[in-house]
Amino acid sequence: MARYIHLSRKLKLAKAGRRTRWAPFWTVPKIYGKNRKVHPGRHTIAKRNWRRSKTRV
Repeated sequence: MARYIHLSRKLKLAKAGRRTRWAPFWTVPKIYGKNRKVHPGRHTIAKRNWRRSKTRV
């Protein structure tokens, strides 16, 4: 990688980092009902880790 990151690349990396977060906690009862216990990470679309898979930026 270059010594200095361009602003456009930095913004794309920041957006990709935000997309890997868990879904909000209130999505679980909304989808499954009040008594079902499911991890909110199941509702996240992009499951990416900095080690496992890279972004095409």
